[in-house]
Amino acid sequence: MTLSINGFTNGHTFSNGLHGHSVHKPSPIEGFGTRAIHVGSEANRETGAVIPPISLSTTYKQDGVGNHKGFEYSRSGNPNRDALERALASVESGGAHALAFASGSATTATMIQSLGPGAHVISVNDVYGGTFRYMARVAADTQGVETTFLNLEDLAEGSECHLTLLNALRPNTKLIWVESPTNPTLRLIDISRLASIFDTHFASSPTSRPLLLVDNTFASPFYTSPLLLGADIVLHSLTKYVNGHSDVVMGALILPPQHTIVLERLRFLQNAIGAVPSPYDCWLAQRGLKTLHLRMKAHGENALKAARALEQSPFVEEVIYPGYVPLKRGGNDKAVERAKRRYEIAKLNLSPHARRWIENNPSPAYTSPSTNSDFEPTHPPFPYSGMISFRLRAPSLSTTPAQLASLSSELLSSLHLFTLAESLGGVESLCELPALMTHASIPQEERENLGITEGLIRLSVGVEEGDDLVDDLRRGLEITFGKA
Repeated sequence: MTLSINGFTNGHTFSNGLHGHSVHKPSPIEGFGTRAIHVGSEANRETGAVIPPISLSTTYKQDGVGNHKGFEYSRSGNPNRDALERALASVESGGAHALAFASGSATTATMIQSLGPGAHVISVNDVYGGTFRYMARVAADTQGVETTFLNLEDLAEGSECHLTLLNALRPNTKLIWVESPTNPTLRLIDISRLASIFDTHFASSPTSRPLLLVDNTFASPFYTSPLLLGADIVLHSLTKYVNGHSDVVMGALILPPQHTIVLERLRFLQNAIGAVPSPYDCWLAQRGLKTLHLRMKAHGENALKAARALEQSPFVEEVIYPGYVPLKRGGNDKAVERAKRRYEIAKLNLSPHARRWIENNPSPAYTSPSTNSDFEPTHPPFPYSGMISFRLRAPSLSTTPAQLASLSSELLSSLHLFTLAESLGGVESLCELPALMTHASIPQEERENLGITEGLIRLSVGVEEGDDLVDDLRRGLEITFGKA
């Protein structure tokens, strides 16, 4: 079976190699992987080295006062950071400029600080715990920033979410913050629809239109291109998929060519605050970026295989994976409807290069080897990043949240290939319990309203052999529930 999804044009651009303040032009290089490998990694002019050297110098010789070769002081600019930023602006299709930071949290902080005092932000309610913490407890105290957290899943004309969003807008609303997929419940936001809503609403006063920022960490530049869908800024925790080897902490912002004023404000803050990554970390992240297209395909295929296996387990209540709509079982109509909504938005959000790969390379991971009995025939499965969340089935109606948390903890500790750890996006598979780990900073009542319960488990599926990962999950579930 071949998944057919209507494509659209890739409008990517890439850097001409000017230091730091890169000006981008249309690239003759069409392939995502080709750009990831070559842009920002040209052979060294002095030595011919095909891999950029690591420049550890903190300062640079000037031939005269103010007469330098593009670099003065490493906080303001460094050859390795410049090379990485050029590469990032190239692979995030539609990008023209990129700014790298010392962490994803530093990226978040700098972005919100750029809004100034007393701003209003609208954020998707199912947001990363660290982002929630910064908005609710740091920016609120230090800048007087107010954040309204909203459900942005169903933005159909006249829907409750649509009307609530419009009613939430204020004269001082400066930023709309979106994660898609969200963390950890993997809700998807129709980015193009969201951008269209603001274009229409602010048609008579475009200068009042808030910026639309998309945290693209979970999908990566391979599976989604938010700038092509109308976003103004893309954020990445480079720690995750872009670097991909769990050995760098870093973040980045990528902007399209028209946002030069926003860019200069952010660049000023990047230098003034000084939360910049080291040359070595930039070198490592750029090395990781070169294999992003290969890793994301493997992550996606393994995750889809794991999602389909989990769906068959009697110990699992619900599997959440954007590219998969399981057949209705046990009368769980709501779960199937949620899955269909995620699936349809995932199709809309697919990048041009991921769409082409899925259409042209049918794989055993998303075609059934024997029967189509595990998925809706009208919704053929397709890979969409490497993140899965699933809910354990409570052993009985009397199971308490504490007992479910204990069961979840026991399962996570019993897995051998999935390491119990926070973070995601590395080549190795990880597992965690968001309610007690990554999202513990969110008040319990809000967590429960979002569906972040003690039985919700998040998997970052790595690039090991897919069958081995499936066997590890099955064995862990059987061991855990055999004791329950």
